[in-house]
Amino acid sequence: MRLKEKILNGYIPAHLAIIMDGNGRWAKKRHLPRTFGHKKGSENLKDIAIACNDLGIKALSVYAFSTENWNRPKDEIEFLMALPSEFEETFKGQFEKHDIRVIFSGRRDRFNAKVIDLINRVEEKTQDRQGLILNICFDYGGQYELTRATQLIAKKVKNGTLSPDAIDTSVIENHLYTKELPPLDLLIRTSGEQRISNFLLWQIAYSEFIFTKTYWPAFNEKKLYKAIKQFQKRTRRFGGLKEE
Repeated sequence: MRLKEKILNGYIPAHLAIIMDGNGRWAKKRHLPRTFGHKKGSENLKDIAIACNDLGIKALSVYAFSTENWNRPKDEIEFLMALPSEFEETFKGQFEKHDIRVIFSGRRDRFNAKVIDLINRVEEKTQDRQGLILNICFDYGGQYELTRATQLIAKKVKNGTLSPDAIDTSVIENHLYTKELPPLDLLIRTSGEQRISNFLLWQIAYSEFIFTKTYWPAFNEKKLYKAIKQFQKRTRRFGGLKEE
């Protein structure tokens, strides 16, 4: 039985997250500019998103640009800012064919008007699609997301529409970027690094982690299937104990 067929017989994660790491190092090993690695990484996202959709995964959250990535060289930032436009033009037909919806999570106050218009346009065009939700985390940081949620909740308490005693985990979750998405089952980080890097800090509370040495541009469908197969072998207790 093929690997894809095997994993389809098991539990498929409803929500998968990927820290797409290693674009620059992938390019450097090939004596190419870092920007070429980012371009290949963007192209690979299309293939992995379609593969996730085919498996029946409901949501895929990807770490595309962090709140700290603004500290990178200016030319690299300019290239990364242009990727959403290139992504839209190159892959819109494929995503329409597979009924993939695209949303963006993160700050929107530090982009130029062109990037903001593109984000709004993509979200509006794809909002009624019923397939995979591709959540692109762009100028995203987990600490900022929690700070923002706290501020939104505090404003409701201040104006009297929310009682402090009513604040629970569900209230917090309803003020996160991921409020429309299923609970996060699995987080994959490529490139060999083994840290979270300020990504989905609330959402990973009971997620499984898989770290692979493969650089993101080389993370293909087969490697995705292997990661999900590994996930399916895990025993998830959610803080409790499994009965013998």
